[in-house]
Amino acid sequence: MASSGRGLEPESAAAFRVLKRAVELDSESRYQQALVCYQEGIDLLMQVLRGTKDVTKKCNLRKQISSYMDRAEIVKKYMDQEKEDGKYHRQIKIEENATGFSYESLFREYLNETVSEVWIQDPYIRQVHQLYNFLRFCEMLIKGPCKVKTIHLLTSLDETSGKEQQSSGLQEIKESLQNHGVLLELEYSSSIHDREIRFNNGWMIKIGRGLDYFKKPQIQVAFLPRILMSTYYNRGRISPKEKNWLVL
Repeated sequence: MASSGRGLEPESAAAFRVLKRAVELDSESRYQQALVCYQEGIDLLMQVLRGTKDVTKKCNLRKQISSYMDRAEIVKKYMDQEKEDGKYHRQIKIEENATGFSYESLFREYLNETVSEVWIQDPYIRQVHQLYNFLRFCEMLIKGPCKVKTIHLLTSLDETSGKEQQSSGLQEIKESLQNHGVLLELEYSSSIHDREIRFNNGWMIKIGRGLDYFKKPQIQVAFLPRILMSTYYNRGRISPKEKNWLVL
């Protein structure tokens, strides 16, 4: 179904490369990732179609787009049924000192345009580097295709000397999110232990160490920025304490 991309214009070649990857993932039963690639590839082909004047090319592109859309719809319906039946899950193991496991690379395929509300349960959003991790996660949500309006954070209250640091840091993040039209609702509990993230499109992610799976920075950071900034955290090395992720 996917073209090789040889002899095509750059825009068409890029679209077919993505769609070829979608077909490969589909054949490997990696349906969630395949669906993301189908959607991205179809969008790229639509852009090519809009810029094409040749009638024959337009006709061929419409047929190809229709074919990929039909398959993407089948995959989506299958995924929806699997989620409804509680059967779909995926486990990702991250080795010590691994790189390339940014929040964006791990969560992107679950953040479609229907996501507007997120629940985060993590008892350790206390120290400055943990606050930074949470900030980066929020940035990832804002930069993504989803339209997040509310973020719920359930964490534990730091009862030590870091209490004021935790409180002021989360307040700064809350104010910054408000500037982006996002409400951050904070709740504290002394009895939570599990770490999980839920999206209102039905996905739940269970995380061994929560958002704090990166190695702690060697340099002590003593402040938080007052605004959300574009940051890239995919090069951070993974802590040896991190074991796996389980997506339900």
